[in-house]
Amino acid sequence: MRISELSSRCEVPIPTIKFYLREGLLPRGERSGANQASYGELHVRRLRLIRGLVEVGGLKLEVVRRVIDALDDDSVSLHDALGRAHSSLMPPPVVVGRPTHTPTVHVDALLRRWGWSLHAGSPLRAALAAALGALEQVGRPMSAEALDGYATAAADVAALDVDQLPADRTLAVEAAVVGTLMREPVLLILRRMAHEDRSSPQIGRRASPRKADEEPHRPDQENSKKRDDAL
Repeated sequence: MRISELSSRCEVPIPTIKFYLREGLLPRGERSGANQASYGELHVRRLRLIRGLVEVGGLKLEVVRRVIDALDDDSVSLHDALGRAHSSLMPPPVVVGRPTHTPTVHVDALLRRWGWSLHAGSPLRAALAAALGALEQVGRPMSAEALDGYATAAADVAALDVDQLPADRTLAVEAAVVGTLMREPVLLILRRMAHEDRSSPQIGRRASPRKADEEPHRPDQENSKKRDDAL
């Protein structure tokens, strides 16, 4: 397809497409003439991704570039590519008051309990430590039990997300990035809705959606299963 058709399909002005091409965010089309190029479904998908990151996600172009670089780097594993893409979406951690070693200790203990693996250079450890430190500064420290409860919910959500990723590596990273930006507000809203519902005077009359005979997920049980599987 020509650039005019690409513009029409993606609802992106031609000057904007040319800007993305110059910036290297969008791959060049295949030359079909002296001053013409042909574009395909790869360009449609990439242009829609860029548009989603910029217009819906509100990301700056330098952040979008880091996401695209992680997407196009075939030399790293899917695990590292997803980690780099997610890291690109993270704002710098906000530290409230005087930092302490306690939050970092809590985060490291959490990672050990759950056996979670982060890619090299991940900012998530520092970001979680900063969040926990902020809670301590306002007199609302988070216990290990509460943190494990949040980790249980996060692991369930991650299982839903990752298990639905396409088999193709590029498509998987694209889906993970879009899912992070577009689905996290859904998760936040659902949490607040659940808070409001939980405070209802009628809550004691309703059964929990979790089956009565279903055991809650625990990191020690999961790690034990991993060790058994490895034997």
